[in-house]
Amino acid sequence: MILESFLAYFHLIAIFAWIVFAVSQAAVCHLEWMNEAALKRLVRLDTILWTATASVALAGLARVIFGMKGVQFYALDWLLYTKIALFLIVASLQVVPSRHYRRWLKAFPQQGLPADDEVRSARRNIMIATHLMAIIPLPAVFLARGFGYLG
Repeated sequence: MILESFLAYFHLIAIFAWIVFAVSQAAVCHLEWMNEAALKRLVRLDTILWTATASVALAGLARVIFGMKGVQFYALDWLLYTKIALFLIVASLQVVPSRHYRRWLKAFPQQGLPADDEVRSARRNIMIATHLMAIIPLPAVFLARGFGYLG
């Protein structure tokens, strides 16, 4: 019971960290505020966001493997696969902005600030990812109560 509580705690902390740094990225990635310092901050936030993404995945995996319900409970529940699919979509939406930020920072000394449409595209991806992340708790609460179990 204590292990389950700690696993749940670490999973929630990782999710909260993901939310904080994704929202921070969305806040910094604005055309009006874009400068070299913002580009450096975006790269730093992105690195932390990927760390939080990995932490969410690893903490979730630890809950499945070491949690009280066990792998057998989760393996036969379609809601878990819904959560995983949504999470993979969220993570994949981070890839394009991540590449943009690093390319923008590298190109800044020669080319200046990035094009407006690229900044909008990166911010749009992060905004979509944060909104999709907000949907993931819905199947999670049903999953925790045994709904979706096919066994």
